[in-house]
Amino acid sequence: MEKEKNTIRKWLFFWIGMIASLLLGWVVFPRLIHSNKEQPVRFSHAKHGEEASLTCQDCHTFRKDGNFAGIPNLTKCMECHEAAIGTSKAEADFIKLAEKLKKEKKNVPWLIYSKQPDNVFFSHAAHIKLAKMECVACHQSVGGKTEKNPPYRYKWISGYAPEVMSMETCEECHQKKGASNACFTCHK
Repeated sequence: MEKEKNTIRKWLFFWIGMIASLLLGWVVFPRLIHSNKEQPVRFSHAKHGEEASLTCQDCHTFRKDGNFAGIPNLTKCMECHEAAIGTSKAEADFIKLAEKLKKEKKNVPWLIYSKQPDNVFFSHAAHIKLAKMECVACHQSVGGKTEKNPPYRYKWISGYAPEVMSMETCEECHQKKGASNACFTCHK
């Protein structure tokens, strides 16, 4: 009888430990390694896209060599926002920040959602100009329809956002489009 009780206790402790480990691994640990930050300015892709009739390339341009210039600098924003266009608090906050940054000769310190690891080479020109892909094929989270910035989440261990596209996502798309999946295509 005592032996049976010990066996039951062992199994009970085993299952309690297993469930606790699963909860820690699936629920607690991911929350611990991810942190959230707010963007410095509330930004509406919907207002800039649909309402202002701007395309992605109006703000996110390519350099002469075909490389992607990335997030627009403050000068680009100020082409339209030298003075407030609307009456929203977000725009008033932006104008106030822009004036301060302009004096300091700095740009808006945007947090980059899609920063790739250093060993990955990604050519926007090849995807947009050659493959004729739309920006929203990879950037669904903005897609010209968002009213505010999605939360910026990042892993404090690696510094990368969990939304950064995985290698599998790229490989699947390359396979569908008939593009090369050779390592040197994307890796330096």
